[in-house]
Amino acid sequence: MSISETTKKKESKKKEPKSKEPKNTQQKQAKAKTSKKNDDAALIGINVKKADDLADWYQQVITKGGMISFYDVSGCYILKPASYSIWEYIKEWFDAKIKSIGVENCYFPVFISEDNLTREKEHIEGFAAEVAWVTHGGQSKLEKRVAVRPTSETAMYSEFAREIRSHRDLPLKLNQWNNVVRWEFKHPMPFLRSREFLWQEGHTAHLTKEGAGKEVHQILDWYAGIYEELLAVPMVKGTKTNNEKFAGADYTTTVEGFIPATGRGIQGGTSHCLGQHFSKMFDIKVEDPDQKKEDGGEGKSKHLFVWQNSWGFTTRSIGVMVLTHGDDKGLVMPPRVAKIQAVIVPVGITAKLGEEGRAKLEEQVIAIAEVIKAANVRVHIDSREGYSPPWKFNDWEMKGVPLRIEVGPKDLEKHQVCTARRDTGEKGSIPITQLGTDVPTLLDTIQSDMFKRADAIYREHRKEITNWDDFVPALNSKNFCLIPHCEGDDCEDEIKKMSARTDTGDDVAEDARAPAMGAKSLCIPFDQPSGITLGETKCTNPNCKALAKSWVMFGRSY
Repeated sequence: MSISETTKKKESKKKEPKSKEPKNTQQKQAKAKTSKKNDDAALIGINVKKADDLADWYQQVITKGGMISFYDVSGCYILKPASYSIWEYIKEWFDAKIKSIGVENCYFPVFISEDNLTREKEHIEGFAAEVAWVTHGGQSKLEKRVAVRPTSETAMYSEFAREIRSHRDLPLKLNQWNNVVRWEFKHPMPFLRSREFLWQEGHTAHLTKEGAGKEVHQILDWYAGIYEELLAVPMVKGTKTNNEKFAGADYTTTVEGFIPATGRGIQGGTSHCLGQHFSKMFDIKVEDPDQKKEDGGEGKSKHLFVWQNSWGFTTRSIGVMVLTHGDDKGLVMPPRVAKIQAVIVPVGITAKLGEEGRAKLEEQVIAIAEVIKAANVRVHIDSREGYSPPWKFNDWEMKGVPLRIEVGPKDLEKHQVCTARRDTGEKGSIPITQLGTDVPTLLDTIQSDMFKRADAIYREHRKEITNWDDFVPALNSKNFCLIPHCEGDDCEDEIKKMSARTDTGDDVAEDARAPAMGAKSLCIPFDQPSGITLGETKCTNPNCKALAKSWVMFGRSY
């Protein structure tokens, strides 16, 4: 109803006898105003439930939570301080770890010549569909197109061949913190599937297979540490099957995550032993230090091709964290990566408090913040004018700040502050004299509790399946299936096909509401359940005649 229509309606009722109707009308108008306020609040907050529409929920959470802004190139996004700071905390933690084993940071150009990129056939085949090519410089067509790096193996290994002249130059360990472009044509999803993303990529060369293997597993442990110690997200460590390993690698190790809302897996980070494939391609070799020269030292020395590794971790991890912990109110940030770990909201500011009372409260709030800051807690005071405390509470909940601290005149009289945990909503109080110890302790508890809850859910959804008839129903209940498997490539492909919905209605007992995709192998977990007797246990695929070699984790995935 417009303002003019409202005015006419009021005028038409001036001559009417008094009745309860005007009162009811006023009540209706008041109700309408309240409804409009609620609608406005819904626009500010998250207005869709995670369980109802995950895609819409996710987009609202990361935009309204201040993590990203959209860009005018599809599949590319602006990382705002709230999300980029998470990447900085990850970088700080991991950078210290890799430097402890002698890795040095460097930078190689973003462009790779076509000749270099195509030198290793298997490698380029793994990326061919995603490579972005530069074909023009200004108005001029390039004589030879150049690729925007999808990864840097081929960009770096010519330099490795120049740098490594002797076994004394080994190990050579380099890492880049950079961006890569993979021109995905699937539906983009911020953090999880974007055309440009940030990552680190380590590339190292070793004299022996054993030395390379030791590093591969050390890096993987640290990748799991980023998720579990910083992001409070549980992971399963394992080896990729031959079908799923990195293109051109000898073997690939991986950390695999789980998104409870969809029951789908997501690859969290990979560490590859490239073997000697690239060193033979780029002629990276050294004299064998153990080879005894013949003829009094005048004979030819034996040359060895070096063993190489590559390992990478991306900003995809931020999306995994959001999907794991976020709820219907918005983000839920693990304290160790939260830009703001604790927010102080002054409350109880009324007209009765007066200017002197307001000044005293403000002074006390600043003093409290300094005590908390001195305890190495990232703390912020919300002193915004014109917003009520409940509005601020909702705003900080949407942004996922781990701990809210409320300070008002009544709290100061009791020499305490009130607290509210973002992860559970649990409220409590802390004596002002104990803020320096109790706030950090509470944040550590929140971090630990968030991981424990996520880990318990992940474990509940890993089912050991030995009967094929139970496989698809388990998938449809949002589970992963650990099955005895022969590790055969063709068998793995068949399982994926057999577990997909074909809409024929009679070949697979598929829930119509479940995803149509089949289950692929996620990894061969390092932590193997008991129950497989090598040489006796049959592969779970009913069409396979081979015997099982290990438990393999299958599931639908991103």
